[in-house]
Amino acid sequence: MTALARWVPRLIIATALLHFVWAFAQPHDWVGIVGDGFFMTNVDVTAPHYFAREATVWYLACGVAMLAIGTLARYALRAAGRLPAQVGWYLLALGVPMCVIYFPVTGSWALVAIGLLALAASRRPVRAS
Repeated sequence: MTALARWVPRLIIATALLHFVWAFAQPHDWVGIVGDGFFMTNVDVTAPHYFAREATVWYLACGVAMLAIGTLARYALRAAGRLPAQVGWYLLALGVPMCVIYFPVTGSWALVAIGLLALAASRRPVRAS
């Protein structure tokens, strides 16, 4: 297990934690979501707080997704002794479309960078014979 392989799950989990913090620190509308009773509180695109609610929900949901990828990557690394290449591909599948659509507005470039690091960490070392 390489140092890079050990750092990739940590970086993914740190990114997830940043998403959770930002879901509550950014201009959000948790009070409105709670006040409206959660159920279908963001279906009216003409509502004055629609975009604040939308960002809040997406940051929270993406934080959960990143936490799942990061903790599963950590588990796989400990169980198999190496990082699966799928971790890198999943991060690229999330990050590249976000970069194309939103870059540089979002931090999606971080997903691309961590995805590339994960792919590099997943490579099997060449054995000398």
